[in-house]
Amino acid sequence: MADNGAVTPEDFAALLTPEGRALLDSLRDYDPAQELAVATRLRRDHPAGLVSAALGQARLRQRAVAKFGAEDAFRMFFTPGGGEMATRASVASYRADRLAELGVRSVADLCCGIGGDALALARRGIRVLAVDLDPLTVAVARANAEALGLADLIEVREADVTTVDVSSYDAVFIDPARRGGRGRIFDPESYSPPLSWAVGAARAARYAAVKIAPGIPHEAVPAEAEAEWISDHGDVKEAVLWFGTAPGTVRATLLPGPVGLHTAEPLPDPGAGPVGRWLYEPDGAVIRAHLVAEVAEELDGRLIDPTIAYITADELRATPYATAYEITDVLPFGLKKLKALLREREVGVLTVKKRGSAIEPEELRRKVKPSGPHSATVFLTRVAGAPAMLIGSPVA
Repeated sequence: MADNGAVTPEDFAALLTPEGRALLDSLRDYDPAQELAVATRLRRDHPAGLVSAALGQARLRQRAVAKFGAEDAFRMFFTPGGGEMATRASVASYRADRLAELGVRSVADLCCGIGGDALALARRGIRVLAVDLDPLTVAVARANAEALGLADLIEVREADVTTVDVSSYDAVFIDPARRGGRGRIFDPESYSPPLSWAVGAARAARYAAVKIAPGIPHEAVPAEAEAEWISDHGDVKEAVLWFGTAPGTVRATLLPGPVGLHTAEPLPDPGAGPVGRWLYEPDGAVIRAHLVAEVAEELDGRLIDPTIAYITADELRATPYATAYEITDVLPFGLKKLKALLREREVGVLTVKKRGSAIEPEELRRKVKPSGPHSATVFLTRVAGAPAMLIGSPVA
């Protein structure tokens, strides 16, 4: 489950004492670059172990602001791995809303981690059983429920999720651990618990949602599941297998919004053709869900290459599912040619995007040395099978 680092349950318990809480509150805005000086000062008045635990927790809270927002992050508690693996608050809130709309009033949250999803569910008025096997993770999840005033709705239990009876709950949410001692785990059967167990547990529930890695192959999705890919501000965050909703449906959900695109009968791949005036970069969730063809049809567009998920069109149309760019130049790939063009147009701010190219953006910037008052976007990609550069700018 969670990676506890050097933190022990005893260290964490000390943080929950009045002295520990006051110390942690005093470190809200501390500069980690000054940690040695801060630690030396604090150890004059507090035990060294408590100071170390508070400094570590303060760092984790600062990092968690991007995922949970400052108001919650500076009241919550984290483990080193737990903060990284926890669901982003916006995604957890969306999922809680969806479950509430299904009429769900109670959820068994299996592999709850630090409790991010449990908190979002409870805020929707849903009763939650939050289960994890790791003692420290359980302590942190319980502390978070109390810190955010949701302890009355969240029961936190230390147990092996495979042994818990969840038959009395309206829905099951399962978030198997996808990180091990060596980093990310890509084989679903190496998740903890394995994906096959999670799918079996989901099939037995009235409603269920199983959180999985966005890179899961479509052929690995069970026939009776709905597969949803979720992005937040264009960044793909996760995929979810839903049971009891819409079997066979694939869905791309874009946050904030939410804005959703879904179908049970995906269109065939769109054809490819010449690059037009407008280029569309589909949202990552759309690409992962294999719904590029649906967006291309909406835009009356075509692909620039049969293997590349860039859509081109001759007319500009608004869509929430892709970012539009106006293309001014379509050139065969060549650094000298690109460098000369950027110098001629005095481009100093260069955004580099790539799809189907081995060139790294930073390597390209280093070689072309952009300089000047203007900005541009260059796409390193393939057009009709050949390496190409598309130069343009985003549509305002």
